[in-house]
Amino acid sequence: MKLVAKILSLLAGITCLHFPLQAFAQEYPNKPIRIVLPFPPGGGADVLMRPLSKKLTEILGQPILLDNRPGANGNIGAEIVAKSPADGYTLLVGNSSIPISVGLYSQLNYDPLKDLTPITLLANTPSLLATNPEFKAKTVAELIALAKKSPGQINYGSAGIGSTPHLGMEMFSVATGTKFTHIPYKGSGPAVTAAMGGEIDILITNTSTILAQVQSGKLSPLASTTATRSALLPNVPVIAETVTGFELNTWYGLFGPGGLPKPIVDKLNSAFTRALNTPEIKQQLISMAYDPAPSSPEAFMKLIRSDITLWGNVIKSTGVTAE
Repeated sequence: MKLVAKILSLLAGITCLHFPLQAFAQEYPNKPIRIVLPFPPGGGADVLMRPLSKKLTEILGQPILLDNRPGANGNIGAEIVAKSPADGYTLLVGNSSIPISVGLYSQLNYDPLKDLTPITLLANTPSLLATNPEFKAKTVAELIALAKKSPGQINYGSAGIGSTPHLGMEMFSVATGTKFTHIPYKGSGPAVTAAMGGEIDILITNTSTILAQVQSGKLSPLASTTATRSALLPNVPVIAETVTGFELNTWYGLFGPGGLPKPIVDKLNSAFTRALNTPEIKQQLISMAYDPAPSSPEAFMKLIRSDITLWGNVIKSTGVTAE
């Protein structure tokens, strides 16, 4: 009888622990949710979240506050979220820079695998190799020939050291046997402005970030980084048509602090999946060069681990350092 009483007491304790968590999840959210965007306004995360945040406010019944915290290739914003309470009220929209940082920095102030909770993949977006309209090269072949003729004299801009645009151009250099001069900026937005103003010659950046500038003629697209031509820009060739096998894509995903309770993760995953699958939102994102791709937290974590290996190999082969 004493053994039975102990078992019943233990079960009661477990139940008591379970109910508060359930109740918390049912009440969540009951105040505004802050989503940290670790890049400047005008970048890919910013463009993605503007329409999404309005739909999420409707679905979750609370305001979604977007907070741009740029710097250190996204790590300043990521660290803010990693060190926030695991209550679901401070979230992060990160991108491929998170697995890149694992291989790029010998020391980080947070552990991307332990201190962040993957919630869902949001979208994929291809990149464009683009130039200032006054730049001499008008094709990928012409760019390669010009770069080989004048090694290091053509400069390119990026969203920062170790960013996907930076590593993308380094991959291009290795694949084509060319050398360019890198000028890092604090985000894609400033790099795009520099390209339009003629401060830099070329850049690789997310199509979503420069689609409007390309369509208005303020930037000239040489090629897309996708395997096949984009339906949005069918007349723009892909780099792979000149450089066999070249492909580069960027993803965006939602994270919470490490230890975020599963009921909160599930509720957020469901809300974002619903928002991304809303016909008008889906079409709007596609028109801006995003491919909505909500996933389970487990599938998102698998992608992150795979990209840590992928980008680690790229960093080693290109010799890129954070210094």
